[in-house]
Amino acid sequence: MSTIEKPASHPAPRRVAAPRARSADPLGDPVFAERYRAMSARDARFDGQFVTGVHTTGIYCRPSCPAVTPKPGNVSFYLTAAAAHEAGLRACKRCLPDAVPGSPEWNIRDDLAARAMRLIADGTVEREGVPGLARRLGYTTRHLTRVLTAELGAGPLALARAHRAQTARLLLTGSDLPITDVAFAAGFRSVRQFNETIAEVYRLTPGALRASARRGTAVAPHPGQGAVSISLRLPARPPFDGASLIAFLTARAIDGVEAATGGDDAPGYARALRLPHGPAVVRLTPTGSPEAPAVQCDAALADVADLAPLVARVRRLLDLDADAAAIDAALASDPALAPSVAATPGLRLPGAVDAEEIVFRALIGQQVSVAAARTALTRLTEALGEPVALTLPGAPALGAGSGFTRLFPTPSAIAEGGREVLRGPARRIDAIVGAAEKLADGSLRIDVGESREDLEARLLALPGVGPWTAGYIALRVLGSPDVLLTGDLALRQGAERLGLPSEPRALEAYGARWAPWRSYAGMHLWRA
Repeated sequence: MSTIEKPASHPAPRRVAAPRARSADPLGDPVFAERYRAMSARDARFDGQFVTGVHTTGIYCRPSCPAVTPKPGNVSFYLTAAAAHEAGLRACKRCLPDAVPGSPEWNIRDDLAARAMRLIADGTVEREGVPGLARRLGYTTRHLTRVLTAELGAGPLALARAHRAQTARLLLTGSDLPITDVAFAAGFRSVRQFNETIAEVYRLTPGALRASARRGTAVAPHPGQGAVSISLRLPARPPFDGASLIAFLTARAIDGVEAATGGDDAPGYARALRLPHGPAVVRLTPTGSPEAPAVQCDAALADVADLAPLVARVRRLLDLDADAAAIDAALASDPALAPSVAATPGLRLPGAVDAEEIVFRALIGQQVSVAAARTALTRLTEALGEPVALTLPGAPALGAGSGFTRLFPTPSAIAEGGREVLRGPARRIDAIVGAAEKLADGSLRIDVGESREDLEARLLALPGVGPWTAGYIALRVLGSPDVLLTGDLALRQGAERLGLPSEPRALEAYGARWAPWRSYAGMHLWRA
């Protein structure tokens, strides 16, 4: 056994925190009672939304764990795995509570805690530390720690540590990446820190955790690039309409950056993207069963340290954590939408792997057809995009060519050369180049740590940006669930076909009944 598979010394077992003081009848608390009912029914719809801490055994489980239902007085519920870790609990080896889709709370909510969780999942703490996270959110480190501890039961360091442990478990059980590489790919700064965290959270060494679930696929250095190729299976919350989402993305694919993959029987989507430490290419194919949907993620990365941000961005791109059952139930209560919901259960919002890219897609795509926008974006990328040499395993399966040729242009490149490439009215070109200049010099920031209100206000202050553009960017970048783009012609035409008002003000008034899921209602209108 290599030295990394067995820590030099296991940390002393953590004392399991006693259950918090409650009344004699904890079921008298409505929130506790609701979660206890979900756990007692082993309702998988709640997996990822909270975890169950059982203080008599010292473990925490997903709500659907098949173990014997514990007594109410022995149970505490936690919103995050980090909070359970802080209480001295370890992850259940039977139900693997961190092997489920993430909580939809971080997209639904737009408060400080939710914005922090989105940035933590993207690896901000690993790259910039807690001070950098606080700075991105516009608060002091002390205030951020106080809010997260009060809201989620753990501070930013503990939340980031739990995220690293979950990423490491995903790699150990789902790949054959060397264990040393797993440590650094998950964001740990040292092998010792990695070993101690895995032993504390899972009560297993990394090697033993891998041996307990040998179902991985080969991972090997990419020839001549020093990169790594990896295949992972990413769970989705059911129901999941992956086909419609793939169709949306491939219809807007930029040649050289994106491509359709597979065929009619197994459609997929692939693209090149820029990550914090270098480029990557990824192929995404919906798989699994209706009861347990998933996405097969095959990727080649220039730097293995970018794996955690890649997974986080793919999950946001495909909206894998949405509470689709709750959304469908709410929208199906409207007779006008019920047939569409029944035909396409689990319709998702298309997200983003690059926030700045979405800004230019929106600016170039406003008031033109999808085909015209795709042509203009392809021309811009061919002229200003950086070459990318990475290719995916099985590249001949790509529907357009044998690989990728370009990354989408950076704001700096568009600011410098956009006027020579872009075509159309001068005011439109000025708006695009002006936004590029502000993104390039840092006076405009677009990322998942923004609130919708602040993001839209900042965008609307730019020349040439109207409500449709700002709303579309919020929908794609933040995954905002309650944006109805009544200024979109195709969306209004879809509304008319469903017998709904097609005039913007009337549609906006009617759509109030779909809150807080108006973004998803809009996807059904687009589909129509």
